[in-house]
Amino acid sequence: MSAVFFLLPAAVALGAVFVILFLGAARDGQFDDLDDPAVRILRDDQGKAAAPPTPRARQPSSPA
Repeated sequence: MSAVFFLLPAAVALGAVFVILFLGAARDGQFDDLDDPAVRILRDDQGKAAAPPTPRARQPSSPA
């Protein structure tokens, strides 16, 4: 029973800390745009020219 008197306030305090941190992050705009960075890699870059592929070095064939 004495553990409850320690663990219950500790759990409430820890939960309050996480709520305060979450509200601070939400107020600072941390969660404003979740979709665009993940989809940006899939979009074509219209204004940029594609870099030419780099030539691969030929590897010597091993005798069979």
